[in-house]
Amino acid sequence: MAATDTFHASLFDAAPDPAPDLDPGFRPWALGARRFRAALTASPRREPVVLGLAQGDRPVARLELEVFPEGAGRDRENLRYVTAHLDGLLWARGGSRVRVAAPPRLREALLASFGPDGDWAFERELLGRAYDEPLAAEAAQAGDIPPEAPCGSILGGHLDGCRIGFDLGASDYKVAAVMDGREVFSAELPWEPKGAADPAYHVERIDAGLRLAAAHLPRVDAIGGSSAGILVGNRVKVASLFRGVPEAVFRTRVEPLFLRLGRAWGVPFEVINDGDVTALAGGLSLGVRGLLGIALGSSEAAGYLDREGRITGWLNELAFGSVDAAPGAAADDWSGDPGAGAACFSQQAVDRLAAAAGLPFEPGLDLPGRLREAQVRLGAGDPRALRLFRTIGHWLGHTLPWYAAFYPLDHVLILGRVTSGDAGPVILEAARAALARTDPALAGTLALHLPDEKSRRVGQAVAAASLPRLAGG
Repeated sequence: MAATDTFHASLFDAAPDPAPDLDPGFRPWALGARRFRAALTASPRREPVVLGLAQGDRPVARLELEVFPEGAGRDRENLRYVTAHLDGLLWARGGSRVRVAAPPRLREALLASFGPDGDWAFERELLGRAYDEPLAAEAAQAGDIPPEAPCGSILGGHLDGCRIGFDLGASDYKVAAVMDGREVFSAELPWEPKGAADPAYHVERIDAGLRLAAAHLPRVDAIGGSSAGILVGNRVKVASLFRGVPEAVFRTRVEPLFLRLGRAWGVPFEVINDGDVTALAGGLSLGVRGLLGIALGSSEAAGYLDREGRITGWLNELAFGSVDAAPGAAADDWSGDPGAGAACFSQQAVDRLAAAAGLPFEPGLDLPGRLREAQVRLGAGDPRALRLFRTIGHWLGHTLPWYAAFYPLDHVLILGRVTSGDAGPVILEAARAALARTDPALAGTLALHLPDEKSRRVGQAVAAASLPRLAGG
């Protein structure tokens, strides 16, 4: 991110009113960006900036901004503003090529930040793995940055025929047999993927589950699945489920695993990120579109169903995207970046806030155990636990306008272990109140949901089964 030495004299030192109870230093990007745009309206002149992202040759995003002119004494503000939007765009949409059309000094500062000594080292490594080419930035003319290309295929909502769906988890994986949208069989199969160094273990266990489901169908027309991690074109690019596999073996045997399974079964076969399938399941159950699903668990996972009811193939790795502009904000434990979503919307946040609330835990209790204990305390009426989960909701309410800058949104579904029990309603109530204060217009159009019986009608494995379109369909 941009230099932080002048942050406290900047437009981005924008505190919510009231501040989150347990985090008075929280500085949401949405508020800072709004202050920047308000100050810009008083400028006699503005300069255009256009950012473009591409995955290979396919343009996936084009964002138009305005900044202060060079010579106005606002160069650092301009850099913060544009860098924050580029960060949000990268983690929402994904891509390996960044194109920048901007005033000369701002353009050069942005391009330099992608160099060997720049701020994007983590993005270069992770996105380079995801898209098989180093993340790179280049100067461009605004007219040469194309608009976003339509989705290459429409995934999800295809319930015709005999299908198998699966959902790969860390300790078990779910499999379902589906006939014309009706689940006729399902099972949860235990496995231990993370410690397995030989990919044959993963292939055999996954294939055994598919065959178990197939035994309950007269035929198999299509197979769809979900998995944690980054998947591009049915290829596994980054996934903790396979962390026991050596890197060289991962590239040759794990990355094409689903392509090989698809060929072996000889039917349409699609596997995507579990966050996207969660959003699809929520959209199918609620009968809505334009939905962002946000799972608050060991990290922050997300998926998006667009207003046409399609899974887009966007990256949706919001765990790494910055939501807090404060230089001293808590850092994500993987990327190390301050203010990342995972530091606010996960078990990490619960642990940190418990200390601020004065909520003690037994020595040696791990993060899931601390989360459960905080939720038990909340159910028992402990005001310290109430402050903790209200703070998470406050963060969320001030973050949703920032997410709305990168996603066309009508609905947000909040789920995951952090929302279990009484915590979910507390988080949702605080988020709605904060959103109403910070962005009344968005609050009037954006519906926030928690999973209930209605939104659970379509399970993850059944939603995954709906991913492939049948041949000729």
